[in-house]
Amino acid sequence: MERVNKVSNSQSQEVPGAYPYTRGISADPGVWTMGQYAGFGTAKETNARFRSLLDQGLTGFSVALDLPTQMGLDSDNPLAAGEVGKVGVAIDSLADIEILMDGIELEKITQVRTTANSIGYIWAAMFEALAEKRGVDPNKFGMFIQNDVLKEYFARGTQIFPAPAGLKLSVDVIEHVATKIPRWVSLAMSGYHIRESGSSAVQEIAFTFANARAYMDAAIERGMTVDDVAPTLFTFLSSNMEFMPEVAKFRAARRVWAKLMRESYGSQDPRSEQLRIFAFTAGSSLTAQQPLNNVVRTSIEALAAALGGCQTMHVCAFDEALGVPTEAAATLALRTQQVVAFETGVTGLVDPLGGSELLESLTDELEAAIFSEMDKIAELGGALACIESGYFATKLSDSAYETARAIDSGDQKVIGVNTFVSESARFEVFEIDKESEQRQIADLAKIKLKRNTDKVTESLESLLLAAQAGINIVPAVVVAVKEYATVGEITNVLREVYGKWQPTSDF
Repeated sequence: MERVNKVSNSQSQEVPGAYPYTRGISADPGVWTMGQYAGFGTAKETNARFRSLLDQGLTGFSVALDLPTQMGLDSDNPLAAGEVGKVGVAIDSLADIEILMDGIELEKITQVRTTANSIGYIWAAMFEALAEKRGVDPNKFGMFIQNDVLKEYFARGTQIFPAPAGLKLSVDVIEHVATKIPRWVSLAMSGYHIRESGSSAVQEIAFTFANARAYMDAAIERGMTVDDVAPTLFTFLSSNMEFMPEVAKFRAARRVWAKLMRESYGSQDPRSEQLRIFAFTAGSSLTAQQPLNNVVRTSIEALAAALGGCQTMHVCAFDEALGVPTEAAATLALRTQQVVAFETGVTGLVDPLGGSELLESLTDELEAAIFSEMDKIAELGGALACIESGYFATKLSDSAYETARAIDSGDQKVIGVNTFVSESARFEVFEIDKESEQRQIADLAKIKLKRNTDKVTESLESLLLAAQAGINIVPAVVVAVKEYATVGEITNVLREVYGKWQPTSDF
């Protein structure tokens, strides 16, 4: 695109903390919430890692769930064999959450985030139940429920039910949180996984906001208003290696969101128009070759996120391309955030690069391109239609192919991979305890023997009736969770009503 030569009058008059929030959602600079994504093996092992990170200055954390948990499978399910605790912590019941949060004061945690998307309603129920058991008002601590199931169907793959049912369950959480626990983040609109699947920056934002419109429209159909829903939302975006375009992307995303909320939904509450951003450095930019180079990459990406005005940040550990991060690598990733926050001076300024001709022109271009792509999606029938037709998946596949071809040809340089190649030094790789899976299965068996079976059965029958009636199921799930019904048992009940996802594609 042709570059503009000067800052537009409208942009030069914009101020931080004012609509359309290009320059930031607040006029006051400050330090973002620092979190690290971690989880492995059993809840006890992950609890030890979290407590160590909290001692190092962590103010929030993200719980990585293993694939069986994300797919609604219990650890003793034959389909889970070999995957229990591998890429995250295994959570089978409320008992695991109680162990996971043992010794951690809920009221002192800014955010607890997670990869729960297809099981967002169970995750919300578990922490509501935990708070009740501890006698803590759930509004006294911060929960950040990813709960964005729609991107799973084309960007990540942990969907369970057909897309309309998945959408319904996500909106159940949005409605429950907005009406009962408004401090919690009911949905993290997840562009990160879209970007990690190969999208461009424009597709990352456009596809994310198209999904957000589907959630918003469904919530409004239930009688909620935009100002009931939007203030409880966050967006979860990648911070990639293209430094200035990434800074511009965060600014453009805020502007697009503000205009979307005001012009399309008629928002009255400024909080509805203020896009809160959780920036996560790009895992796809990490390389197994010369992994120490990843420290440099994540530092640059963290600085881009800071200059772009994020509210929460995670920095990837340099060894994540090799496996679950070691404790030393996770600590260094946290230190990277702390150096950027406390030694560079960037937190003393709002929109430090604002006014740059390059940055403003990039912001303008991205805004126009995002709206253009969103218009295309709307013409195709919206997010659900683009999921079911295969439009989203095809666009991501095409974009990822072009990137891979550019790296293979050397047109896109990746140090240590296709240029300046040398033998990598050996690093300690974190290894999951081989007995961890069997311990988790044994602990699950103990919980099933200890709980009140009649009350579990009764609570699951009530959940089935709620699902069949088409009402919000979260209250019924809270009851079931408190009786130590498992993730798999709850999901199996809902499969009876909703069925299973079957992919279709017209592209």
